[in-house]
Amino acid sequence: MTIGGTELYRPRAVSDLGLWEIAPLTLKVYGIAADGQEITEALIRDARSFVGLEVPPLVAAEGEDNGLGFVIIHPGELGVSILAHWWIQGSVLCQHIQRTLWGAEKPMDTAARPVIACVWELGLINAEQEAWRETMMTSTPDPSAYLSTRAAMSAA
Repeated sequence: MTIGGTELYRPRAVSDLGLWEIAPLTLKVYGIAADGQEITEALIRDARSFVGLEVPPLVAAEGEDNGLGFVIIHPGELGVSILAHWWIQGSVLCQHIQRTLWGAEKPMDTAARPVIACVWELGLINAEQEAWRETMMTSTPDPSAYLSTRAAMSAA
């Protein structure tokens, strides 16, 4: 539903989909689903394939990674977004995203259309930034604490 081109905000359920080991990263995986959408096994498989194929070369090219990050799988009202994030240089967040409109044959060109994230995804990104700051940007960085700190699962 929209009002003057702006969608009405309604919280969306967030699910914890576990951890993925996709060398060289360990990734927390989250799901967000719009009303009437669900995180299916097929979506999870597609997301894991996207991340596994496309992210490791980007991590290597960027360098200085911390081996940690997170993924958001978001079937929304218009399509599905898969956002892969990883930390570099101790405090910099990198992102690689795939957005595919429902019914489209292929993903959108994210270079030509520089989308960052929607408001629900930004909520999770912010929670991950806070977890990073509290667990890794300390005098004793603790990767285990970062990986065990999960964003609120109630709603984004």
